[in-house]
Amino acid sequence: MTGVLAVCLVVAVVNWLLAHWWVLALIGVLAALAGAGWFHEQRRRAEWEAVRARGLRHELAALDALHHSRFEEAVRDLMFRDGCRDAVRVGGRGDLGADVKATDPYGRRWVIQCKHRRNGLAGSAVGTPDLQVLNGTARQVHGADVAVIVTNGRATAPAVTFAEQQRLHVVDRHTLGVWASGSRPLWELLGSVPPPRKPTALS
Repeated sequence: MTGVLAVCLVVAVVNWLLAHWWVLALIGVLAALAGAGWFHEQRRRAEWEAVRARGLRHELAALDALHHSRFEEAVRDLMFRDGCRDAVRVGGRGDLGADVKATDPYGRRWVIQCKHRRNGLAGSAVGTPDLQVLNGTARQVHGADVAVIVTNGRATAPAVTFAEQQRLHVVDRHTLGVWASGSRPLWELLGSVPPPRKPTALS
C-alpha cells in the first residue's frame, strides 16, 4: 500500500511540474546563478590569497603581540609565501614537537617548532631541552629534512651549540625579523640546508 501511494505521489508531482514547466526553468536558472556565484567567489579568494601571500610581511612588534597559536599560523603563512603550498599548522596538544610542517619547492620536508615570547628578547630564552624535543621527533617521527625552531626571542649559547651539533636550525629574533619583513625564503637565510631532494625548475 505504501509503495502504491509513493508511486501516485511521484506521478502527481511529475504531472504538476509538466504543467508548470516554468518552475523547473526557474530552479535551473537559480541553480546556475548560485553555481556561478560560488565559482566566482572561490576564484576571487584564490586570487586574493595569491596576492596576499606574495606581499605578506610581518613586523616583529606585531608578531610579539600575537597569541602563540597565531604566531604558529604566521610562520605557516610565511612558508606558504615562500612557495610551500602544503604548509600546515599542526601545533597543539600531542604535536610531538611539530607546530608547522611544509614541503619547499625543492622537495625538502620542513618541520618547525615555534616558541613565542610575549616579551620578545626579554622573555625566557629557548634552551637545550627545547632543541632536544625537536631533535628527538623531527626526523624520526615527522620525516624532516630540515628541522627548525623559530622564536621571536633568543636562544641560549648551549642551545645554539647543540643545534649545530645535531644539524638543527635556530631562527632567533634577528633572523625572524629579516625573514618576516622581507621576501627572501627561509632557506636562503639559513646555512647548511640539505640539497634538493629531487630536480626542480628552481634547482
